[in-house]
Amino acid sequence: MIRQPSPITKIDNSRIPLREKVLSTLRSAIMNFQLMPGDRLVERDLCDMLGVSRTSVREALRHLESEGLVDYLENKGPIVTRLTLETAREIYELRASLESLIVQLYTINATDKQLHMLETSLDLLTRRLTQGNVANILESVNDFYELLYEGCGNQTAAKLLRQQQARVNLLRATSISQENRYMQSIEEMRAIVEAIKKRDKVAAHYACIQHVKRASEVALSAMAEKEEVTDIPVIFVSEEPVI
Repeated sequence: MIRQPSPITKIDNSRIPLREKVLSTLRSAIMNFQLMPGDRLVERDLCDMLGVSRTSVREALRHLESEGLVDYLENKGPIVTRLTLETAREIYELRASLESLIVQLYTINATDKQLHMLETSLDLLTRRLTQGNVANILESVNDFYELLYEGCGNQTAAKLLRQQQARVNLLRATSISQENRYMQSIEEMRAIVEAIKKRDKVAAHYACIQHVKRASEVALSAMAEKEEVTDIPVIFVSEEPVI
């Protein structure tokens, strides 16, 4: 992952509540690697960059802490979360287990209308992946998975994944930013949708597992290279469908 050179711009006036705009801007700056893992988040500097009050910045940082994107260090204050290889491995293992379950359930429970919406969402994601704008890509990926969550029929599993969404997106941004990864990602996600369309829950499970495994390999390799680590962790996944 490479720090992006574009500056963080001031908040403009609009009808969106200020606290939401500040939160969205800072979250995007982290996802786009304008703010890098480990960067100190000095409230005064952020206030100057965004043109907002310290209260607005402080509220946003606290919210980002709840999402797992900001950590508070003693005597240093807030920093951008630096995910360890071990934490990343754990997140990918959670994804593999829960997403493959959700995909199987969606294959069984989704209506034809929901299937059509999923295809439409994938088409939009495909266009955005080829354009290379990370923020737009993550928005479309989130929309795609939200459709899976809504149609799977297991809101407990969906809630668990939503709680990890920000950190999952941080790893997605790491993976997507690697050269040519987006083309592989399109093919993998299309394989998931094609299996769902055929109502083949076993094929959908395998397609989902392969997608998460490949994403983990790319992201964990990039993280290991940055940390100059040669022992890249491998995620554990169950190859057998749950249902």
